[in-house]
Amino acid sequence: MIQADKFYSLFKENGINFFTGVPDSLLKNICAYITDNVPKRNHIIAANEGGALAIAAGYHLATGKIPLVYMQNSGLGNAINPLLSLLDKKVYNIPLLMLIGWRGEPGIKDEPQHIKQGEVTIRLLEAMDIAYEIIPDNFESAKLVIDKAIEEVRNYNTPFAFIIRKDLFEPYELKTKVKTEYEMNREAAIKVVVDSLGKNDIVVSTTGKTSRELFEYREELKQGHENDFLTVGSMGHASQIALGIALSKPNTQVFCFDGDGAALMHAGSMGIIGDLAPLNLKHIIFNNGSHDSVGGQPTIGYNIKFDELARIFNYKQSFSASNIADLKECLSNFRQMEGPALLEIVINKGARKDLGRPTTSPVENKMNFMNTLK
Repeated sequence: MIQADKFYSLFKENGINFFTGVPDSLLKNICAYITDNVPKRNHIIAANEGGALAIAAGYHLATGKIPLVYMQNSGLGNAINPLLSLLDKKVYNIPLLMLIGWRGEPGIKDEPQHIKQGEVTIRLLEAMDIAYEIIPDNFESAKLVIDKAIEEVRNYNTPFAFIIRKDLFEPYELKTKVKTEYEMNREAAIKVVVDSLGKNDIVVSTTGKTSRELFEYREELKQGHENDFLTVGSMGHASQIALGIALSKPNTQVFCFDGDGAALMHAGSMGIIGDLAPLNLKHIIFNNGSHDSVGGQPTIGYNIKFDELARIFNYKQSFSASNIADLKECLSNFRQMEGPALLEIVINKGARKDLGRPTTSPVENKMNFMNTLK
C-alpha cells in the first residue's frame, strides 16, 4: 500500500498541480488528500467525467501545463467523447494524466454493475490508443512508472492513464469537512418518504446508498421490492428511467429517488422532464452536499436551490424541506398533485457502517419490477 501524501508528491515533484474529476471509492484516500491540500481553484470536483476532461483541456490551453483527471472506470462512458473528439492526437493532441479506479477487476469480487466495466476497462483504453500502466503497490516501483509516464506525456502531448487497483492506498481521513446540523440523514428521510407512498406507487432509486437504504427499509417493513427499480449503476440517469416509465404508465404514480451528485451529473435531464411534463412523475432529491457513496467528497449541492432550478426547468411544482415537520407537510399532498413535481430534502451526509446490499440480483429486480408494471 502507498501513503496518499507520498503518492501525491510524485505528481507535485513533476509540476502537476491541477486536479479535476469525479470521486471513486478506490480513489477516496488520494482524493481526500488532494481536497485537503490543494487550493479549490486547482482542484475541481466536476459534474461528470467528460466535463472534468474538458476542464483539464481548458487548463492546458491556458497554461501549457499537464493536468490530472481522476474517475472510476464506470466514468469512462462519460469520458469517451472528449477523449476521442477533443484530446486525441488526431484532433487537438492535448496531454493529460488520468487516475482510473479499476472497479470490477477480473478475479476481484465486486458488485454486479462493475463486472462488465471491469472486464473491458483495459480493452477500452487500448481501443482508444491511450497508453496506460497499472500502478504497482509499492512506492518505489510506482515512482518509476509515474516518472516515465509523465516524460512520455510531455514528449508526445498525449493522454496517459494510471489504473488504480483496490486497496492501493493507505487510509486517509478527509479533514476538510462541511459540518451540518440538519434533523435527518438520507436513511431517515427515505423512511419518511416511503411511509407516505401508496401501495401501487413506483420508485426508481439512484445508484449507491440510496438504493441500499430503500431496500433495507422495505425489508424492515416486511414489504416486497417489486415496486422499486434499484438503479445500481448508470449514475445520473435514474430520473430519465423514471421519465420513460411515467410516460408509458400515465395512471401510475412514479417517484424518482435521486441524489444531489447524481442530479447534477446530467442536470439537463430535468429540462427534458419539464418539457414533456408527465403529470405522474415526482422527483425527490436527497441533498447531502456530497458524493456520499464513494468517500464523501463534496458536491456543490448545498449551493444549489434545486426547487428553484426545477421551476426554471418548467416543473409544475417544487418544494424544499430540511426538517421532519416540513418534509411531512410537503409530502401530505405531494403524490396527489400535478407533476412533474420536485421535492428537495436537505440532509446530513453519512450512512450506517452496517448498511447491507440488495440480496436480489439486478435481473431479478428487473423481472419483478416489470411484472408489477404489467
